[in-house]
Amino acid sequence: MTNIYFPEEKIQKNDLYFICYMIEIVARKLHQKNCYVVNSIGRAGLEHLISVANVLHAENPESVEDEWIEEYSLLEGDVDVMNVDKDLVKKAPSATQMGKVYQRLISDTALPGENEVDGIIRVYNDSICDVIDNYNCSAYYEPSYVIARAYLDGGF
Repeated sequence: MTNIYFPEEKIQKNDLYFICYMIEIVARKLHQKNCYVVNSIGRAGLEHLISVANVLHAENPESVEDEWIEEYSLLEGDVDVMNVDKDLVKKAPSATQMGKVYQRLISDTALPGENEVDGIIRVYNDSICDVIDNYNCSAYYEPSYVIARAYLDGGF
């Protein structure tokens, strides 16, 4: 995918990672599923955000988080992925770790001719996210090729 504002610039893997990371921290703050954030922002919003990701990553993530919430009218929910069984999980993964998990999954399962925004929408709307985001199990911790294979096979 090329940057919508600078067509001579290609979207980089770090731009995709930044968007996945921000989706994660916004969803956690609002107690929403990641797909809610993705679908609320929409294709046009994601195209804009990934095109300015190389600038936004230098901003304070909390400021970017607040801007996304206001700009896209994102609402509070009741999904708390950080509410884990302490007997099973000593420490839930960080938003940066999960951003990397999703960036790899999108990249590893990219369809022919698919751009990064299409990949974001495709992956975050798949039911496998419910398993990956359940930190009481170890799906998020599996190597990226195992997660990609599970996605392609329809589940773990």
